[in-house]
Amino acid sequence: MAGPDYDAEIKQLTATMHTIEQVLDLPAMEQEIADLGVQVAAPDLWDDQANATRVTGRLSSLQGQVERFRALQGRIEDLAVLAELAAEESDADTLAEAETELGKVKKAVEGLEVRTLLSGEYDEREAIVTIRSGAGGVDAADFAEMLMRMYTRWAERNKYPVEVYDISYAEEAGIKSAEFAIHAPYAYGTLSVEVGTHRLVRISPFDNQGRRQTSFAAVEVVPVLEQTDEIEVDENEVRVDVFRSGGPGGQSVNTTDSAVRLTHIPTGIVVSCQNEKSQLQNKASAMVVLKAKLLALKKAEEAALKKDLKGDVAASWGDQMRNYVLNPYQIVKDLRTGYETGNPQATFDGEIDGFLEAGIRWRRGTEKAADN
Repeated sequence: MAGPDYDAEIKQLTATMHTIEQVLDLPAMEQEIADLGVQVAAPDLWDDQANATRVTGRLSSLQGQVERFRALQGRIEDLAVLAELAAEESDADTLAEAETELGKVKKAVEGLEVRTLLSGEYDEREAIVTIRSGAGGVDAADFAEMLMRMYTRWAERNKYPVEVYDISYAEEAGIKSAEFAIHAPYAYGTLSVEVGTHRLVRISPFDNQGRRQTSFAAVEVVPVLEQTDEIEVDENEVRVDVFRSGGPGGQSVNTTDSAVRLTHIPTGIVVSCQNEKSQLQNKASAMVVLKAKLLALKKAEEAALKKDLKGDVAASWGDQMRNYVLNPYQIVKDLRTGYETGNPQATFDGEIDGFLEAGIRWRRGTEKAADN
């Protein structure tokens, strides 16, 4: 069987990288890196900690993007050399190595190409993810916990830090809800395509008669705020409740009433945080989440895109965006994009890049169609 046409493949990869470079505007990114480097070198940078955090975070993000692009360029150049060597020597091992590397490089270029589609106002932000169990009783609570593990495993695979703000455990198994942040550039733009109701079909492990059960969970994603975002919260409109943190089965996480729940009275938005030992720290973290949700709601209302930004979903029949079927057959299928896999276990273990990339392309396609 004939192997790949490396000249054609490498030519196509090089052309795609050139397009990506133009879209990213690498010269502008490198100029901004130089400007931020000057700011970081200033002796009074940390006099304003909030600004220092923003500057250093932006610098790190830009440097990472440029390094990723340059490294991929280098891999394409090395692949060309490896393919030429393999052809000259007709060595089976070298040919196999070149073909394997070609597959990896193509996947990496496709991933970088998808990143260029993330051009929304908040796409480059970090993300706050909320998961809520829906219809389906204990199976739904268990499913919500499976989804949380899926997203956190995806973050771990990509070496993205995860900060859990709050988990509300269900009585028998699983979770009622969870709220956590994924600290990575473009986490919001990437994960916002996960907003909606997810549906699980399986033989219930909680049914002693072994019946098939359908359950639902809702996913909401909002962007993390930055210092420049204008969102004011009147503290008189926020009810603050404190309570004792708790784990599965009522196990106490700590012995003080340090967990904080904030209720924004005008909108009814409720957020909780119990990951810190200090009540003040928990309140500050909860306020970050509340402001992010209020900003998302404000922008959604302004643009009449509430469903796209906030994902206010019912978590029940007729509203699902992805099915996870474990019985009578095994498949995970996105109902919007048609993307599917026959390996649900890998999906629940965090292998969701295919769904994310398909979702981003689908969203861009629907946006273009709406503009026409």
